[in-house]
Amino acid sequence: MPHYHPPKIASSEITPKSLYMRRREFIGAAAGSFTAMALGSQALAAPLAAKPSIYKLDEKLTSKEDVTTYNNFYEFGTGKDDPARNAGSLNTRPWTIEVDGLVGKPQVIDIETIMKEIPMEERVYRMRCVEAWSMVIPWIGFPISAILDRVEPLGSAKYVAFETLVRPEEMQGQAGLFQALEWPYVEGLRLDEARHPLAILATGLYGETLPNQNGAPIRLVVPWKYGFKGIKSIVKITLTEQEPPSTWNRLQPSEYGFYANVNPEVDHPRWSQATERRIGEADGLFGGARINTLPFNGYADEVASLYDGMDLAKFF
Repeated sequence: MPHYHPPKIASSEITPKSLYMRRREFIGAAAGSFTAMALGSQALAAPLAAKPSIYKLDEKLTSKEDVTTYNNFYEFGTGKDDPARNAGSLNTRPWTIEVDGLVGKPQVIDIETIMKEIPMEERVYRMRCVEAWSMVIPWIGFPISAILDRVEPLGSAKYVAFETLVRPEEMQGQAGLFQALEWPYVEGLRLDEARHPLAILATGLYGETLPNQNGAPIRLVVPWKYGFKGIKSIVKITLTEQEPPSTWNRLQPSEYGFYANVNPEVDHPRWSQATERRIGEADGLFGGARINTLPFNGYADEVASLYDGMDLAKFF
């Protein structure tokens, strides 16, 4: 892969630190010490056994520090460091996931049962945010089909809907007068997308149980789609016949599509998607060198056939 150099930034273009900090306070800086809360959010982290996987990349992994401190998780605030700062308040045990809808065997499954009965596997995937930044993350998880097979989807089921936790007493982004999003956060996939071997439910990363700020105890990872599809802290999965709502698409459908497949040829209305900045690969104000974005985030050979006959610009 060619080596990319970040553009030089004149000192006159750099936002004064005082102004930057006032802006961050305005959009959701949380009370309390960052160090103390970050440690709290890691309290449940523990080694997590996982079998080796064929899903690897010949690319440098994003550091664990960056993966766990640079996140979008609006339930804990709108700043990138807010989840690591605030997510220590979330209690992830006990935890159950209700699986219902168009299934033959609806169930409520305990996270401990999932961890005990379903084999975990490491998957090293690219993660591409719609904001045009990216990471390479060693997830631990299992194919979504392992859950779907347990509940036996009916022939009428066409989509899989996901719903996250609502607990404002522990998720401070859900509390107060200013609400960045409508809760609960919801997402969805077509059933064939959910059954694709690349689509997983993650329970860990970097060999440990999933940190709170990354979506503990279980989150969706679909590597050929933009990161906002990766709903976190899942409590409900519903199989439906109709396309389910998704939070960002409902908020602004002209900017955030239901399919949200990574496509460098389809720009966001407010910025290009042709390139991305890989977090941690260069020093500087914006924290990453720009590289070319790949169709389907580099997974076209595996997933492009899912969309045969579709206009991918129209069905963003």
